[in-house]
Amino acid sequence: MVKQLPNRILEYLDQHNEVNSLDLSTELGENHDLVIGAINSLLTFDNLITTKPAIKRTWEIVPEGQHILKHGSHEAVVYNSVPDEGIPQKELIKLSPYAKLGFSKAMAAGWIQLDNSTGTPIVRKKVSSIVDTVLEHLKDIKNVPDKVKIEYKKRNLMREVVINMVYVEKGSNFATNVEKLEADLTSDLLAHNAWKTKKFKPYNFDALGATLQIGHLHPLLKVRHEFRKIFLEMGFTEMPSNNYLESSFWNFDALFQPQQHPARDAHDTFYVSEPSISTKFPMEYLERVKNVHSKGGYGSRGYRYDWKLEEAQKNLLRTHTTSVSARMLYKLMEEGEFKPVKYFSIDRVFRNETLDATHLAEFHQIEGVIADYGLTLGNLIGVLYEFFKKLGVTQLRFKPAYNPYTEPSMEIFGYHTGLEKWIEIGNSGMFRPEMLLPMNLPHDVNVIAWGLSLERPTMIKYGLNNIRDLVGPKVDMEMVHNNPICRLEK
Repeated sequence: MVKQLPNRILEYLDQHNEVNSLDLSTELGENHDLVIGAINSLLTFDNLITTKPAIKRTWEIVPEGQHILKHGSHEAVVYNSVPDEGIPQKELIKLSPYAKLGFSKAMAAGWIQLDNSTGTPIVRKKVSSIVDTVLEHLKDIKNVPDKVKIEYKKRNLMREVVINMVYVEKGSNFATNVEKLEADLTSDLLAHNAWKTKKFKPYNFDALGATLQIGHLHPLLKVRHEFRKIFLEMGFTEMPSNNYLESSFWNFDALFQPQQHPARDAHDTFYVSEPSISTKFPMEYLERVKNVHSKGGYGSRGYRYDWKLEEAQKNLLRTHTTSVSARMLYKLMEEGEFKPVKYFSIDRVFRNETLDATHLAEFHQIEGVIADYGLTLGNLIGVLYEFFKKLGVTQLRFKPAYNPYTEPSMEIFGYHTGLEKWIEIGNSGMFRPEMLLPMNLPHDVNVIAWGLSLERPTMIKYGLNNIRDLVGPKVDMEMVHNNPICRLEK
């Protein structure tokens, strides 16, 4: 009867006291992985053996290096292919699959030279003989200096192999014969009283239970929760923002964005083919929007162009959540007398962007809107200081900017104490009268608004350099599992 591998290991250890798993694999003629498995099974017995992990590093020749062992180094092959009278460079390069690389190496070594005197590049030998050091090294890699090995690794001639192994020694309860311990008291053992002669594995009452497979919040959701909490603490009301499909009217025209604006081009916006248009609009309001675009009004000259209903009817995936703000402000006046409001939304928007490390075609926009009597740019700046203070950003800078629906407009930069640098953190402005007055908002009511992305602060917070590591098929689920809860002010 063939002895089991664990018993063979014990017998070998009985004679040699200590051995490593690699040598044991060679002595017993067994695969190293099988030997490791047998050693692990012996570790289940109390102090039968002891082990300590170790690492063995070796070098092996890869396929390109094997090619050199058969034919010589690439540079030596090129040198040996050059006749005494020389050879055209084009012909030389065709002689070997590695001739181009070998040519550059031979030139660098000073073995060959290029003669351009005849108009056709001719390769000639520069030295009478050479020593193929690369070939000699690969024949005896054990004696090659480490620096040279690293150079050959860069040339893809050899690679370093790391082997995990263990050293095995006798334990305090060492024996060459072991009896398999029972793990459970089964019905068969009870029925035949066999349990009386069996030995059982001791129970480990300190062992932890298996980790439950439960869901985990994505980093975007953690940061979104923090932003939502800040808005609610400041007395804002969340806007319903689940209408991803929007008409051009609400997405552009209601915001005083002209119909010839570049943002409406198909290379910037996703237009929907089915349903391709919307037909239900508040007609009186639509007419006022049309007039302010084409003729002007409310103290504005407008854009002075032929406004077309067909353009406003086109359906698209919304490019910003400011369209939701426009709907809410219009609905506010439809309900009757104006009352001051504070709105916010955090939801998805869509742009026809080229995907790269910082851009996606689908991302989130965070928006805050305040409508009240007599608001000024000073009010906007004051609210921004309060808002970003809750994010941990206390130093702000503002840069003039342009938006079709806000005037004045400001880009927001903040010094984040946790990151120790200035970063662009948002955009802001005061909604234009051409946008607000067609909604029948009172003349002395102003609306201030600001917005920023959700992905950018999330990437900064969790140290991600590529947005595709945060959203999409390349997301590391371990990252989702292990990242802590978010505290933006930390």
